[in-house]
Amino acid sequence: MASNPSRKQSRYHGIRSRGGKWVSEIREPRKTRRIWLGTFPTAEMAAAAYDVAALALKRGDAVLNFPSSLDSYPVPASTSPQDIRSAAAAAAAAAALQGNEEQDSSLNLIEKKTKYEYDMMMMSSTSLASSVGMDEEELFGMPNLLANMAEGMLVSPPRPSDYPDSSGNSDGADSRLWSY
Repeated sequence: MASNPSRKQSRYHGIRSRGGKWVSEIREPRKTRRIWLGTFPTAEMAAAAYDVAALALKRGDAVLNFPSSLDSYPVPASTSPQDIRSAAAAAAAAAALQGNEEQDSSLNLIEKKTKYEYDMMMMSSTSLASSVGMDEEELFGMPNLLANMAEGMLVSPPRPSDYPDSSGNSDGADSRLWSY
């Protein structure tokens, strides 16, 4: 089977490109289940998230993407998927900050901060919403947006000021809206 040259290939373990973003997941040892670690804007963030999960689940047998960062990785409180996911998100955030500092020394501080905030926003809106099951309306501060839009569809349209006020049947001969 021929490979697709336009597809982004990863040099890191446990991640893949999906829709222009990078996703990370890990299979639990001796089980068929996978733990979804999240969707990230950069491959390095996804790889750091995978490293934390691999250390938590596989300990000394873990193959790491960044072995030199072993001491800086957060340790999950337990091996539950929620704890691993939150520690992985913290490692990804640290990788984003570190990547921004190393990426380009010609960027000024404001541009770095803006890119970091954008990366965090992308990570939180996709990863947090998908992993925790949070409603995106709640995440973006618009609770009841769809309900308010639907309610607006039920409101009667405004009547013109010269429209005769008829409380009864609207089929009268003087009807201007429905004249055939």
